[in-house]
Amino acid sequence: MAPATSPPADPAAGPAARSAEDAAGLGRARAAAFVAPALVLVAVFLVFPALWTLYLGTTDYRLTGAQAEDPGFVGLDNYLGALGDGGFHRSLWLTLQFVLGSAVLGQTVLGFALAWVLRDRSGPVRRTVEALVLLAWILPGSVVAFLWLALLDRDAGTLNALLGTPGTAWLLDHPMACVIVFNVWRGTAFSMMLYGSALGNVPPSHLETARLAGASAWQTLRDVVFPRIRGHVLTSLLLVSLWTFNDFTPFLLTAGGPDHRSEIMSVYVYRTALGDGRLGFGAAVSLVMILINLVIALLYLRALRERRRTP
Repeated sequence: MAPATSPPADPAAGPAARSAEDAAGLGRARAAAFVAPALVLVAVFLVFPALWTLYLGTTDYRLTGAQAEDPGFVGLDNYLGALGDGGFHRSLWLTLQFVLGSAVLGQTVLGFALAWVLRDRSGPVRRTVEALVLLAWILPGSVVAFLWLALLDRDAGTLNALLGTPGTAWLLDHPMACVIVFNVWRGTAFSMMLYGSALGNVPPSHLETARLAGASAWQTLRDVVFPRIRGHVLTSLLLVSLWTFNDFTPFLLTAGGPDHRSEIMSVYVYRTALGDGRLGFGAAVSLVMILINLVIALLYLRALRERRRTP
């Protein structure tokens, strides 16, 4: 007995009837039912918090006091106040240092360097390096912060013991440098894995041709490797920059101190909204952070689009 087959589509059927079936043959109703749970989660955890933050940013809502029970509408006062606040300017400048030093220069350069050095290696050396780098990435932030506090401790810190500099307070004397190095150590694994995958797509024959032509290591990277992995570089920069810009883990290391010298924007929002109880003002600063994230993403996406247009 021949197996039953679905009847062919009626060529006389109208466009509306034909479009009711998708590629999987589910139809609009059943396809919508499959997508609905994901849309509900997006609405609950992304859309609603964003709209609520936008609303709070236009009020004088506080954690305590009369404004907690009956917040008043203040319009754009919180946003104008943030743009004119010295603490906001300081945190934005520190965040730019944090992103440039940790994400753009630190994680990107170190991640590529590790991927380049390990590209032709195999055996225990490569596995050990990859395991150590990945371990720093997968450990919880609280655990990593505790390890670094033990490393940088003034009295019994491992770093002072190794350098023979007892009593040096690294977190007090160089808070931003410590936070940047700390984040580079934590986040290099992602860039290393991404660049390792990208370098695997560079034909070995191209590298061999460059070597036979007498090209230096820098010329090989500039003329052979980078043009082929430019998209991976931009993707890594985009993701790492956004993650670093919004990272809150440095709070576990320095709590924004001393004297606000490591108070990046995420810590500034936390101190303003929860520490000072000014939820309305903190929501306004959060929305400004979202807009800055959007600008960063658009710049990288524009660079990617120009790359695709380049023959």
